[in-house]
Amino acid sequence: MPDVEVIVGGRSFSVACQPGEEHFLRAAAQSLDAEAQPLIAQLGRIPEVRMLLMAGLMLADKTAAVEDENRQLKARLAEVEGRPAPEPLRVEVPVIPPQVSETLAEIAARAEALAARIEEKGAA
Repeated sequence: MPDVEVIVGGRSFSVACQPGEEHFLRAAAQSLDAEAQPLIAQLGRIPEVRMLLMAGLMLADKTAAVEDENRQLKARLAEVEGRPAPEPLRVEVPVIPPQVSETLAEIAARAEALAARIEEKGAA
C-alpha cells in the first residue's frame, strides 16, 4: 500500500491508500485543504482535530446541498419524462375549391373544341 503525503491546513499528513488511488486521495485532500484554509485565516492556529472536523463538516454540508439539488433535478426530470408527448402541430394546407376544378375542366373542354374546329377548317 503506497503512502501519500498530503497537506491540509498547512499540516502534513502521511496517508495510506490502494495502489492507483493516489490521485483520488490527493484530490480529496485538496478539497479538505480548501475548506481548512479559510478556517485557519479566520481563527488562527487551531488544533488539528478541530480543523479537520470543521473542514470535514463544511464539505459534508456542501455534499448534502449537492445531493438535495441532484434529488430535485431527478424528480423534475422524471416529471418531464412522465408527461405525455405533445400533440403534433396541425398544419392546414389550403385546398382548391371544387368550383375551380370544374371551371378549369370546362375551359379545357372549350379549348379542345376550338382546336378541333381549327383543324377542321384547316383540312377543308
